Order: sequence, then structure tokens, then C-alpha cells
Amino acid sequence: MSRSKCSRQLYCSFLEVTSNRYSALSLSEVSPYQLSHDSISRWLEHECVQPKDLWELARNEVQNKPGVLVFDDVVIDKSRSGKTELVNWQYSGAKHDVTKGIGVVNALWQTSREEYAPIDYRIWNPPEDGKTKNNHFREMLSSVKLRNLNPEMVVADSWYSSLDNLKSIRSYGWNWVMGIRSNRLVNKPLIAIEKVEIPTEGLIVHLKGYGWIKVFRFVTKNGRTDYAGTSQTNLIREQVKTYFERRWSIEVLHREVKQTCGFARCLANTGRAQRNHIGLSLLTWTRQHKRRRRDAITMYRQKWEVIKPAIQASLAQVMRA
Repeated sequence: MSRSKCSRQLYCSFLEVTSNRYSALSLSEVSPYQLSHDSISRWLEHECVQPKDLWELARNEVQNKPGVLVFDDVVIDKSRSGKTELVNWQYSGAKHDVTKGIGVVNALWQTSREEYAPIDYRIWNPPEDGKTKNNHFREMLSSVKLRNLNPEMVVADSWYSSLDNLKSIRSYGWNWVMGIRSNRLVNKPLIAIEKVEIPTEGLIVHLKGYGWIKVFRFVTKNGRTDYAGTSQTNLIREQVKTYFERRWSIEVLHREVKQTCGFARCLANTGRAQRNHIGLSLLTWTRQHKRRRRDAITMYRQKWEVIKPAIQASLAQVMRA
């Protein structure tokens, strides 16, 4: 293989060490060997990074370890993009509005507050495959089962608590803790959850089309009312709250992969290049996270160690001038 050809190792290493420039041109300027930005762009459009590559990297981190399976999606903002493939109008939780972007559904295996790893992802693009985010959710559930993982609990927000999803989780013999929309119908005669008097210790109700679940009502600091449900009806309020709070780990993943791996910074227009960049960003974050845990350092310390030698050299040069 020619040394002038880009590779996964080079691209991921570049994503790991750069701070704010993630283009093919920037990589060509700092490459340890001669490499044109056109050849990098061509490589990115023809490489084939797949979700199974992420699983292979995370396998040893999660197999034979009890954990919680957390799902959430993130929108890569492309509101200023006019020609980029994979871009669809969708609701963004970050903007609290409908926006143009690339939707990515992620599955994360969390063994503890500090130990977690993304194990699967799907890119939401209905014009291409006709699948909803819930279709992708159920596909990833199936993959988790085929990989012989048995989560202690499946956790997600209310977007993923549809009847089909809940029944799929139950079919694998797993329990769940999820957000429940306030208009979900329970009991007989049917009544919306928001109209049911739910005590602090929770209430067992019959969810229409599913069966018996336990529901809790939570009021946030800003006065918003949220409902959380679980298939494990013997759980108490604090246990459900703890499970629900474990979703925070996937929010950390989304923030860090954007801040440190250029997750949302690919300038390519083709869908294949965007898919590859997203997959390589997640692979890079997973490598970084492994080292952070091994060396007991923070993300910010890890980035500082990368740029510190360059700052030291530049400072010495300025002082000598």
C-alpha cells in the first residue's frame, strides 16, 4: 500500500489530536508524510466504516460485565448546509426546535458512572431506507441480544417508549425504565397518565396495549412535570430516579465527541463520507476514553497534554526573539 494513501489509523489519530480544524485540507497540512487533501477526500468517500467496527473496539470493555443499556439520539446541526446528503428536518433537543441535521441514534453500555462505551449506532435517513428512529432502536436491541449481552435495565427517554419498543424489550426478557408521555392511556376506563393521581411512592397502572407497569411523577426545578415508567413494578422511587439519571452518560458522550473528535465538523457533501466521518469520530472517542480511564485523567487534561509541547516550543521561540 502506498504511503501517500490515507488510512483509518491516520484519520482517527488526526481527529484525536486536532482541536478545531477537521477538514481534509488541515490533515494534508499536518500529515507526517506527503498527502494531498484530494486523496483524503477520495479515501473518505470510498472507505466503509460500519457500526460493527465500533462493537469490535468496545467488545472487551463490555462483555461479561453487568451493565445498563442506554439509548438516545443526537442531531448533527447542518442548518447552513444546502447540498449535504443525509440531512433531514427533525427535532433537536439542543435547540428545542425542528432543524436541518443528520440524526444519529446511539446505544451505550454503562457499567458504572465512569465506565461506559458506545456499542452501536444508526444514522437516521428515511428517504434512503424508510426506517424511523424507533425501527433503528429495535434493530439495535436485536444486535445486543445476538451479542449475548443481557442488560440489567434498558433506559431511554419518552421518544423510545412506544408499544412496539416496550414489547420488543420484554420479548428478550429484559426490564426497562423509560420516560412516559403524559398523554399515554392507562387503566379502565382509559385515562391519560397526566390525569391520574400518582403518589410519591409511584403507582402500578395498566398501560394500554402493554400491561402492568409502575409510574412515577417527577417535577423538575423549572416546574416541568415528567413521568417515568418501569416494567419492574417492585422498584422504588429512588431506584427509578437513579436509573433515569444514568442517561447522563450518553449526553456526556455526545458532548465530548462533538468537542474533541469533530463529530459534527465534516465538510463533505456525500452521504458515504459523512457516514465514515461519524463512525471514525465514535471510534476515536472510544480510544480516547479507554486511555482516560487507564491514566485517570479528564478529557480536558488529555487535550492539554497534546497541545502543551507545541505551546512550550512556541513560547521558547518568542522569548528568544
